[in-house]
Order: sequence, then structure tokens, then C-alpha cells
Amino acid sequence: QVQLVESGGGLVQPGGSLTLSCAASGIIGRIYAMGWYRQAPGKQRELVASISRGGTTNYVDSVKGRFTISRDNAKNTVYLQMNSLKPEDTAVYYCTAARTVWGQPDDYWGQGTQVTVSS
Repeated sequence: QVQLVESGGGLVQPGGSLTLSCAASGIIGRIYAMGWYRQAPGKQRELVASISRGGTTNYVDSVKGRFTISRDNAKNTVYLQMNSLKPEDTAVYYCTAARTVWGQPDDYWGQGTQVTVSS
């Protein structure tokens, strides 16, 4: 059974930092591209950051320079370091693992972790 379990969310003041972790089980994480999505109330889910199997990273413009995605293949874990947090970063953050097998998607999602940025 495949599971992606996020942790590290919580309440933080503006300007603060949080590190999210996503531990994968039931899959070999290193063969998947990993990513973090977020969804704020009343808004569409958006891709915040992604990291390829080879380590190439991409970020949505609103978090560039503030967030860093990384992966530890030995631990089957992906991280999202979030600095200089803003109230608009408040959302449920979801971890994903994705690959394509013979042209078909092989994707998995975590259950989400709440991040609230507020004074």
C-alpha cells in the first residue's frame, strides 16, 4: 500500500519559517518526481514546488527565493523549507509523487497538512 505522509505544518507568524516533510512508503521514491501543492480556501490547488528524479527543481513565482524543495532518496522523503512566510501562504499543503509508466500516470497524494501564517 502506497502512503505519502506529510508533517510539519502548523501556525506561524508572518516572516517565520516552517519545514514540511513527506515520507513515502510502498514506493521507491527515487523513481518518482515529487512535488508540493497547496490549496487555500476558495482557491484552486496550485503546484508550489517540484523536484525531478535527477534533482531539478521548479517553483511557482510567488515562492521563489523563499521556499526550497529537496529530497533524501535514502529516506524516501521530500522536504519543503519555507522561509519569510506570508499570510497568503496559508493553505493546506499536499505532497505528491508522480511518474509515467507506458504513457499512463502513476500518481500518489498525501492527506495534506495545514499551514497557517497569522499574527
